Amino acid sequence: MRLRIGIDTGGTFTDVVALDEDTGALATTKTPATPADPAAGFAAGLAKVLDLLGAAPGDVAALAHGTTVATNRLLEDRLDGLGLVTTEGFEAILEIARQSVPDGYGNSYFWVKPPRIVPAHRVRAVGGRLDHTGAEVRPFDEAGAAVVARWFREQGVDAIGVCFLHSYANPAHELAMREVLRREHPAAVVSLSCEVLREYREYERTVTTLVDAAVKPVVSRYLAAVAERAPAPLLVMASNGGVVPAAEAVRRPVGTVLSGPAAGALGAAFVAARAGHRAVVTLDGGGTSTDVAVVRGGEPGLTTEGAVGRHPVRVPMVDIVTVGAGGGSVAAPAPGGGVKVGPRSAGADPGPLCYGRGGTEVTVTDAHAVLGRIPPHLLGGEVPLDVAVARAGVAELAAGLGLTPERAAAGVLEISAWNQANAIRQITVRRGLDVRDHPLVAFGGSGPLLACRLLDVLGLGTALVPPDPGNLSAFGLLTVDVRDDHVRTCVDRDPAAVEAVFAELEEQASAALARAGFGPAERRFARSADLRYAGQAFEVRVPADAGDVAARFHDAHEALYGYCDRAAPVEWVNLRVTGIGPIARPEPRGHPPGDGDSSRARTGTRRVHFDDWTDAALYRRESLAPGDEVEGPAVIEEYGSTLPLHPGFRARVDPHGNLVVTRA
Repeated sequence: MRLRIGIDTGGTFTDVVALDEDTGALATTKTPATPADPAAGFAAGLAKVLDLLGAAPGDVAALAHGTTVATNRLLEDRLDGLGLVTTEGFEAILEIARQSVPDGYGNSYFWVKPPRIVPAHRVRAVGGRLDHTGAEVRPFDEAGAAVVARWFREQGVDAIGVCFLHSYANPAHELAMREVLRREHPAAVVSLSCEVLREYREYERTVTTLVDAAVKPVVSRYLAAVAERAPAPLLVMASNGGVVPAAEAVRRPVGTVLSGPAAGALGAAFVAARAGHRAVVTLDGGGTSTDVAVVRGGEPGLTTEGAVGRHPVRVPMVDIVTVGAGGGSVAAPAPGGGVKVGPRSAGADPGPLCYGRGGTEVTVTDAHAVLGRIPPHLLGGEVPLDVAVARAGVAELAAGLGLTPERAAAGVLEISAWNQANAIRQITVRRGLDVRDHPLVAFGGSGPLLACRLLDVLGLGTALVPPDPGNLSAFGLLTVDVRDDHVRTCVDRDPAAVEAVFAELEEQASAALARAGFGPAERRFARSADLRYAGQAFEVRVPADAGDVAARFHDAHEALYGYCDRAAPVEWVNLRVTGIGPIARPEPRGHPPGDGDSSRARTGTRRVHFDDWTDAALYRRESLAPGDEVEGPAVIEEYGSTLPLHPGFRARVDPHGNLVVTRA
């Protein structure tokens, strides 16, 4: 065998997909996540899929991995022991930050500024100064730098971000600071802004550098542990929609802060494009959260204006909105009455009540179990559910609300559906897109569970549920290229100066691709640039590979803001180069057409509560063939997920094996 394996480690399960490159056969499986030691979950998933195929570690030709280690570190705000070195006189950069507040002042009257990523007493300044061109105004104070380094060592601050003024134009002072830290504090993990984000705007550059420093120790340890267990060179999913060698991920771990969610969006885009849909909304429902993204032109959007938790991170990342509405989201009485669902999650341990592992709070999964919308076991019987315990918990919650258990459980699911719908509106309606123009691709273990309700809430016509939806993020890892991003601020109008910087960035990207094993003929490069009219404060990004880039900017400016001035001078601001190492896309085996008779897949009936209790037909998904149709009320079950088909809805199997859900 020649196996390509994708392993996506989530908050509740580790998802695994193996592709036989010779036959196109796919094998999928899941194992429970191991939050205390995520690398153990990786090893367990790898061993399980190899055993399933009767394969040996030597059969693995390539291995790609998506991880939430960096994401969870930031979301949980476990950033103790982090320090900042900055330019003398700029110690308050984190406190000053930006004047903007979320959603504007009218909607944020009670907004409170969150704590700084580094408290004031762990910020130290070093003398020396560069101007905006990179010319030295005052020399680097090496003696003062040594004092700062020794202070961090004495205080036990071992993760340090270095961000000096205008170091995007000249990295000399930051490189000198690193040498001092190596000499005086060799145990420190150091991130330099000139290597993390060589781009202007001090606050965002500083925070991004500190985020890199904060996650570098845990990502380095984790990837080292995973690499020891990997039987083939390890590629890691990056936030930018590509994979990078593990060594590159360790060098700049801030690039992996959306590793897992990015793989899901790319896998959904791949599956939707094969089915003829190049503009869709993706909904990745997991155990802890739900991630939504918009795909247009067959690719999810990218942004450098993203954030993880409260931390702005200015690195290229798939444009994703995350909401705490997963299967493990906790439903608890709200202070003002009613019920609040999420963002707090029961996670994998102890998990929902029905897992029988000591959970004490009702979750979304418990509500589904009580209403009969999921089977009394998960993963083909590997995870039996204690529905009686879930029912007792829901009954207790219902008693406090004066409702029946069924009404309380249905209310929990309704709140969860609206949380997901609001996330979808945030990434579509708020950005001027008509959500009704986009089919919904629902995947993840819990993604299809509320698909029918989301069609009603959002007024959508179609939902697409891919084969093995619970493992689509792991499959997405096998569909992406190696990508390496480089950026440089170069405020200029001179084409020759711009071309010189582009050439330098391409050299850096080419060197990274060479380290990843790509020969000169295989390497591809994509240019883009942030441009603005002279005097503007913000930029518009446009492709810059060929043609009239200024005309492209005018068109983009008019599309965004309703006007342009084609006679005005245009400034180049940030120049970007993405190095691409192409990887062959998987071609899974086709699905032979059926005869339209879905009864062969029917396994029985179960009492299920939709608007009321009803006898719903049960179907095994793997027994359905293209052309088969199922009418609701019904429940379509498979190894990693379940689709409850509400009354008035129909599911049809398309030629690629997707379930196409529409109103009957």
